[in-house]
Amino acid sequence: MQHTAHGSPFPLGATLDEHGVNFAIYSKLSAGMDLLFFDHPDAEQPSRIIPLDPRTNRTFHYWHVYVEGIKAGQHYGFRVTGEKTDDRAQSLEMRPTLIDPYGIAVSIASNYEREIPETQLYTKAKSTRSDPHCRAAFKSIVADLTQYDWEGDEPLRRPFSQTIIYEMHVKGLTQNPNSGISDDRRGTYLGVIEKIPHLKELGITAVELLPVFQFDPQDAPFGLCNYWGYSPISFFAPHAEYATDRQPLTALNEFRDMVKALHREGIEVILDVVYNHTAEGGVDGPTFCYKGLQNEAYYLLETSDCNNNSVLEYSNFSGCGNTFNANHAIVRRMILDSLRFWVQEMHVDGFRFDLASILSRDTDGVPQSNPPILWDIETDPILSGTKLIAEAWDAAGLYQVGHFFGDRWKEWNGRFRDDVRAFVKGDRGFAGELAQRFLASPDIYGHRNREPEQSINFITSHDGFTLNDLVSYNVKHNLANREKNRDGHNENLSWNCGHEGATDDPAILRLRRQQAKNLMMINVLSFGVPMLWMGDEVLRSQNGNNNAYCQDNQSNWFDWDQVETNTEMFRFVSQLIKFRSELPQRNHQNLTLAEILSPAKIRWHGSKLGQPDWTESSHSVALTIETPTKWYHLIFNAYWEKIDFEIPSLPASFKRWKRIIDTSLDSPQDIQLEGFPFTQNLYPVAPRSSVLLTGHS
Repeated sequence: MQHTAHGSPFPLGATLDEHGVNFAIYSKLSAGMDLLFFDHPDAEQPSRIIPLDPRTNRTFHYWHVYVEGIKAGQHYGFRVTGEKTDDRAQSLEMRPTLIDPYGIAVSIASNYEREIPETQLYTKAKSTRSDPHCRAAFKSIVADLTQYDWEGDEPLRRPFSQTIIYEMHVKGLTQNPNSGISDDRRGTYLGVIEKIPHLKELGITAVELLPVFQFDPQDAPFGLCNYWGYSPISFFAPHAEYATDRQPLTALNEFRDMVKALHREGIEVILDVVYNHTAEGGVDGPTFCYKGLQNEAYYLLETSDCNNNSVLEYSNFSGCGNTFNANHAIVRRMILDSLRFWVQEMHVDGFRFDLASILSRDTDGVPQSNPPILWDIETDPILSGTKLIAEAWDAAGLYQVGHFFGDRWKEWNGRFRDDVRAFVKGDRGFAGELAQRFLASPDIYGHRNREPEQSINFITSHDGFTLNDLVSYNVKHNLANREKNRDGHNENLSWNCGHEGATDDPAILRLRRQQAKNLMMINVLSFGVPMLWMGDEVLRSQNGNNNAYCQDNQSNWFDWDQVETNTEMFRFVSQLIKFRSELPQRNHQNLTLAEILSPAKIRWHGSKLGQPDWTESSHSVALTIETPTKWYHLIFNAYWEKIDFEIPSLPASFKRWKRIIDTSLDSPQDIQLEGFPFTQNLYPVAPRSSVLLTGHS
């Protein structure tokens, strides 16, 4: 039997030393607390229960105990006991085993079931020695972070001006059997390592990983799975399913192996983090941790009147059943500690905050102009070198693109996505919008005197059509999600190029490739930070599903056969990225959008020089970017007929124009970085195509 001592309220979580472990947890309203030890993830009963004495094991609202002889790998959890001081307590027989909110490793039982009726739980708890709450529970694991050898690795701190982001799913990148990866590594952190050569050849500089916090894979309707991972259980533990085995600490070590390997190749790691809701859902959802510790601290709650009775409800600004109370003091501290943990202990380079606008809401759900949690994140010295990216909206209509808090945050530019899609699709009157988006949206960000990298530019992301599907489908096809095609966006600004879905028609396939190249060219060459979605470089399809959050199958995994069948698209994208990396303005750091654009003279044109068409009938636009040593002339023709565009004369000291890109041409003429000489005064721009010419002294 291990000896126990009073322990310390700090640090929170399970802190290992050479003699044992200090356990500390916050729970203001609990009258009692038990620490439970388990022998393995599937244990149906604790192997030891340590009751915490409120007289000796509680300091203020913190419960704590030191247990000698505990080592890394020990499974544990907590259980609230006694009468709670609020009126929302569950009966003692039905109180669940709770994970440690600061636990850095989590295990999941092999027979885990998210949906266990409370009546079944109560009956089993009363009639057998097996506790279904233990059997079905997630369990925390004591971990030792000090034994890992980072071999000198540190976050890369690459400036945003030199960053090209590749949004990807850890499992989806390598889960397909055609990935060429051994079965034990497919869909894992280590599997990502084996695909680094592909990422290097593509030319991206950062991967943005869909959620890797431990999440509930069963948090999806109709018996489907939560594939994307936007359903966190723990904000410290890496998702265990992405490890090569079920050993308690494998996920921690293999995640770090992945980060270290990516850093060696100059690729940063950005995490898509979800601090706006949890997997515990609403009133009918399960209790894993936060509900059981202090419901009203961790969540935004509302009361409604039902038959003259006050009914507790969860505010749902996230669209996922609950909303995390991010500006409560305890939750603020936990979010900040979580971010510090991933930077200090896991060496990640940045974070993309899902539905970040929720973090601006106060404890009553009202948006604030100076949200405490966002101030904390922006000014924290440990986070001062990390990338911060906001999805600057939420599911309740709060839209803050161009007005998000602070001086450091970059923003997903949803306007860029929509306006570029509309222009390339051929919608009338979007030439002026394209001009704004190409120059990093000065109409959105110019008033803030921010750098062009304030705008994270993207055409596609995990949420919506892939690039291939954007040019192959007019409408969404989400029946596989079992919601009768009601889920997902209805307005996709997509065009199928003449046939809905897959086709063998060579003319349609050619047009689709051309449209995909137009979209990718604008995305990669625009001012701002480009972001690509996994597989778009080889025209990966999701069969028209624009909300594939619950599809853990080949329709959602990277199809590695397409690396061979779509070499033309891969070459085009990789050459685009290479060209962008060589542009001189990308090397300027800490300059505002105005400072970047002002030295270069920018002239706008239509088919005739100096006569751009900004009317509602426009379908095309051209611009010349003039610097002392190099000129760039770009033409975007979204019209369905050929247009002859006048080409400006170069200065006498310059050499002749060279054609770098023409998306209407077959590979390899579609993009040639060495350039193809062009000497005419008119350039016949093919229907629905884009052109880039360069001239230099």
